[in-house]
Amino acid sequence: MRLAKFLAGAGVASRRAAEEIVRSGRVAVAGETVLDPARDVQDGDRVTFDGQPVQEAERRVVYAVNKPAGVVCTVSDPQGRPTVVGLVGSPLRLYPVGRLDADTTGLILLTNDGELAYRLTHPSFEVDRTYRAVVARPPVREAALRALRSGVELDDGRTAPARVARLTPDTLELTIHEGRKRQVRRMCEHVGHPVLRLERIRFGPLTLGSLPLGSARRLSEREVSLLRNAGTGARRSAASSSRARGRPPSGSRSAGGR
Repeated sequence: MRLAKFLAGAGVASRRAAEEIVRSGRVAVAGETVLDPARDVQDGDRVTFDGQPVQEAERRVVYAVNKPAGVVCTVSDPQGRPTVVGLVGSPLRLYPVGRLDADTTGLILLTNDGELAYRLTHPSFEVDRTYRAVVARPPVREAALRALRSGVELDDGRTAPARVARLTPDTLELTIHEGRKRQVRRMCEHVGHPVLRLERIRFGPLTLGSLPLGSARRLSEREVSLLRNAGTGARRSAASSSRARGRPPSGSRSAGGR
């Protein structure tokens, strides 16, 4: 990482101001005064500003995990069960983005970015989650599919309409955005088809893909950027901001467009 970027990330100053600070001779790396803002800083290098140590800001990272059954979506577990955090093996303090039941498998995200976690889980952003459910009492008939697509009445209120596809007589693919506790299981049970196996295969724009069960991988900057812009709530916010500036939101057409 370049020295100016390191200083800016640690909160010393903006990137441009950090460059001037370095050129003024106020910054040292490993005890040596550095005048070049582009000087690389390696892990473990001691950086000082006016003689005081500068601590690197904790890197913001996101991991995708393919959670096996029996693993809980917590940082630690008083019952001693394995946790999703333990599957990553990162020295950073990571937290699950939402939760999956212990007996549900599939895609769960872990991050130390609280703002991103909020955007992905708060109902106002309506970030889609897609699940594959194997259910009892097949076949699932059209009446049950229509009910799920319209929304069903649960004990905590009516659900928003789901997108539902019947893949086989006993397998459904459901996309929801509310994230209530055990929501997919309760929805399927409500229409007469209790869930036997449940796997989350998509979270917003991110798919589980070929990630092996029990494995984790760090997301690329591009994937994290896509997550930051996921959900209709985020798109509404961008559209409102664009209207306030007097121009159409990205991806939209003006009145004269084709």
